[in-house]
Amino acid sequence: MRPMEQRTILVTGATDGLGRALAADLAGRGATVLVHGRDDERGQATIEEIRDRVPDARLHWYRADLASLGQVRELAGAVASEHKGLDTLVNNAGIGTTVPGGSARQESADGHELRFAVNYLAGYLLTRLLLPVLTAAAPSRIVHVSSLGQAPIDFDDVMLVKEYSGVRAYCQSKLAQVMFTVDLAEELAGTGVTANALHPATYMPTKMVASPSSELREGVEATSRLVTDPELEEVSGRFFDGIRPAHALEQAYDPGARARLRALSDSLTGL
Repeated sequence: MRPMEQRTILVTGATDGLGRALAADLAGRGATVLVHGRDDERGQATIEEIRDRVPDARLHWYRADLASLGQVRELAGAVASEHKGLDTLVNNAGIGTTVPGGSARQESADGHELRFAVNYLAGYLLTRLLLPVLTAAAPSRIVHVSSLGQAPIDFDDVMLVKEYSGVRAYCQSKLAQVMFTVDLAEELAGTGVTANALHPATYMPTKMVASPSSELREGVEATSRLVTDPELEEVSGRFFDGIRPAHALEQAYDPGARARLRALSDSLTGL
């Protein structure tokens, strides 16, 4: 890969928690960082905070609410029009088991179960739309910030209309990310574009977590490794627990299940 000073990296969900710390880490390494969030005020505060630490940081702000597929399309269009190549896409943005909305089932702007929409579908669509600029910058990388908290997808009730819980919604969205990762690795073999997923750390101190049990630094180090480590240049389709190779739920490795998810995702996102 190119030196960090020549790389452009998009981090979604970069105004809080892991995303914010990761954006600062990558900017400190010299990369041009595209900072995404859904609030301009938080975005400006994030950029100011990073520039306090890295005065010559090269940062670009992009606002989009990933609960709207229309705004995801606008985000992809803006990035693609302003950057000829994208070295890494980090799909980090997400919502937890209860925040926002407590224990009640919620829907996105497009009528999809909210956690499936934000944690998975938005990243699916964004990745698909940005593949041309990722391929143009190859060797390049796609990193999905997933979780060890996973649940199999019930294709008869993907939107959890019949039986909802925030934990199940979150966990199935995170498995869907890994399924997409495995799919992408097979699809992109030989293109120079890799795709990997990870559980960055357990219960980091972010707004999703009430009782943290690990340091944010651990998650940043693990995620940054997938973005920057030259030894991982040809590693693709893998799931990591921190820096250790790990195994996702079996459904992630089921070609039939992945094909069903891919067809559903294409349909729901209008691809």
